[in-house]
Amino acid sequence: MSMNRKIAYINLTTREIKTENIPEKIRRLYLGGRGLDNYLLYNHVSPNIDPLSSENVAIISAGLLVGTLASASSRTHVAAKSPLTGFIGSANVGGFFGPEMRQAGFDHLVIKGKSEKPVYLYLNNGKIEIRDASNLWGKDSCLTQTMIQKELNDTDVKSLCIGQAGENLVRYACIRTSVKNAAGRTGIGAVWGSKNLKAVAAKGTMNIKIAHAMEALEYNKKIIDQIVSAKVSKTMQKLGTLFIWGATNSTGLVRTRNFQLNQLTNADDVEPESIEEELVGTAGCFGCQIHCRGKYIIKHGKYKGTYDEGPEYTSLGAFASEVGCTSKNTVLVGNHLVNYYGLDTLETGSMISWAMELYEKGILTKKDTNGLDLTWGNDETVIKLIHMIANREGLGDILAEGPIRAADIIGKDSLKYQIHVKGMSNLHSDERPTPALALNVAVSSRGSDHLRGRPAIDLYHLPEKFLKKIYGNPVPYDGPLTSDYRDYEGKPWQVIWQEICYEAVDCLGICKFHTVFLGPNMPAFDEWTKLIYFNTGMEFTAKEIWDVGDRGYTMERLFNIREGLNRSHDNLVDPYFDEPVPLGLPVVRGKFIDRDKFKIMLDQYYELHGWDENGVPKPETLEKLSLNNEPSGLL
Repeated sequence: MSMNRKIAYINLTTREIKTENIPEKIRRLYLGGRGLDNYLLYNHVSPNIDPLSSENVAIISAGLLVGTLASASSRTHVAAKSPLTGFIGSANVGGFFGPEMRQAGFDHLVIKGKSEKPVYLYLNNGKIEIRDASNLWGKDSCLTQTMIQKELNDTDVKSLCIGQAGENLVRYACIRTSVKNAAGRTGIGAVWGSKNLKAVAAKGTMNIKIAHAMEALEYNKKIIDQIVSAKVSKTMQKLGTLFIWGATNSTGLVRTRNFQLNQLTNADDVEPESIEEELVGTAGCFGCQIHCRGKYIIKHGKYKGTYDEGPEYTSLGAFASEVGCTSKNTVLVGNHLVNYYGLDTLETGSMISWAMELYEKGILTKKDTNGLDLTWGNDETVIKLIHMIANREGLGDILAEGPIRAADIIGKDSLKYQIHVKGMSNLHSDERPTPALALNVAVSSRGSDHLRGRPAIDLYHLPEKFLKKIYGNPVPYDGPLTSDYRDYEGKPWQVIWQEICYEAVDCLGICKFHTVFLGPNMPAFDEWTKLIYFNTGMEFTAKEIWDVGDRGYTMERLFNIREGLNRSHDNLVDPYFDEPVPLGLPVVRGKFIDRDKFKIMLDQYYELHGWDENGVPKPETLEKLSLNNEPSGLL
């Protein structure tokens, strides 16, 4: 059955491996994926440990529906205490590893300790081997996967791995699989590097039995028709997530030159339609019909002839608007290099743009940069700094530490130019005209975030009647909602609804593009009840799935509070409040976040979550969500 996959505990220090069944009680509380990972983190990570010590744990999981007949059931979740923020470390990745991991017999891995030498894990039909990876150390993320396949004499083996950035403990190193797929944000790759864990490979033939196969097929066909007929899906099939940048830059909603401007001008060469000219096809993840990932071959310069995939919306911001570059070749090369090294693309671009502003202000000089010219729009410098960060060379060694630590090293009031929340750099979007998106950035559990609570459909000017239909299900909401994304009323509930929606999606292991993220008519809680039943046989109401999401998100809050989080961390940097946006369409120009109204939004957000005025979950909230006895040590 799809429910009989196991959890494995692997101690790299002692090389002990233990497997257990996952109790149905835990399944009903967390489903799987991110939600159960949150439970495992809270129960297996001691408070206040160094994230790069052997005491941290590295968790890998597949969601409940991964590898089933559910559409886009491809997602793998990785977790640890973050070496970037010190709070929850959590990231999600598509591709084909998750389904292969389940075919190999496992849903969750809890990896403890530290190996004396580089190793990788091999999962195969219920067994786990710890194998020598000395020959893989120092290799890039793509070559690593190819070498593992060659060693195992099987090109069907799928791997998660780190590149040189993870080995060098760059605090925003990510986990990589296939050519492009990356579990970015929060620096899980550095945790693997600290454990001398180079990769986890999987190959399995343990078929996943579907509880009601014919009904699952028929219902999934209905879901697919719903998804692919949406306008946003058709657009993504053509341009991928790049289309978002085209719309937001035209409006004036992208941060440019760090946070000095909100629109990149003279940018025809990096418009989505221009980058589309470089594509030689598209690719998709397991079970996906959208195929949103571009495939391209670099045509110019040192990397001419190099194949890669992407770039995503985030890479376009990282290597164009944030750093003031207007060459698509810089975007394509930058995207390739972060894939090669295993770097978080968003954090890399943000740290480079911050350094460029410090250079402009005279806080960094050519003496500090060893002669490197950090003026805005310097394409060669951007590419050079990517190499330097991944290899921890010169200034790159400082930038590899992330926003807070790098600012501490440089000093000279450099922190005030960092655009971050909880020590993680913001997306390259500018939320000053959009209070709902600004609140999401401030309160997100893993630091500034656009994938854990962003009500992106707030930008669509949807009728209030339609908003009530979305945000009033599966729990009733009688408060205000507004079609104007510049307003403040009702935004806290939109953020909470999206938080719980995305948490549930990550527990199921399906793609966010197949739910209410960019498309308001996409599947959500009601559809998930049927997907769960037809594929697994488990019966859930829409409200029970909501509770799973609420429980998982609240567990993240508990973890963060235990690590020192308080209300002051749920905030935005001063420019959001003090500096109106200078460019863009009249609808956004001159906008900024009102401090008093933001405080009211935050108070409402806490209250609606069932948290006190300091953001601490109330005892009755914990009891309602069955969290009042955590850590319980049940698994």
